[in-house]
Amino acid sequence: MSQLSKINITEAFSRITNFEHPHIVADVNEFQVKLAKLKGEFVWHSHENEDELFLVVKGQLNMKLRDGDVILYEGEMICVPHGVEHCPVAEDETHVILFERATTVNTGNTISDKTKTANRL
Repeated sequence: MSQLSKINITEAFSRITNFEHPHIVADVNEFQVKLAKLKGEFVWHSHENEDELFLVVKGQLNMKLRDGDVILYEGEMICVPHGVEHCPVAEDETHVILFERATTVNTGNTISDKTKTANRL
């Protein structure tokens, strides 16, 4: 039998010290579960082949979309389909769980100073 371990999400978030940098906490088939702290406006971007799921754990996230914004509160999530341009904005510190393919680049088709490779917590 393989060794299983639980993950305390609150404790994991407490170890994240930087904003907009995803941290891998689990692998699920070809997908990864990532945690990120957000604050401020990210960059407009899309993902050609990957959908992205954002689950707000703490705070509030404004998912800007070209055809209107969606505001997410704690406990709410949104799945952004591949090809849809979006820009996450968090006025105050916000904690999100991301579920996406392991190959997903955080800034999608837009390379900027916010492009980061996910670290494993």
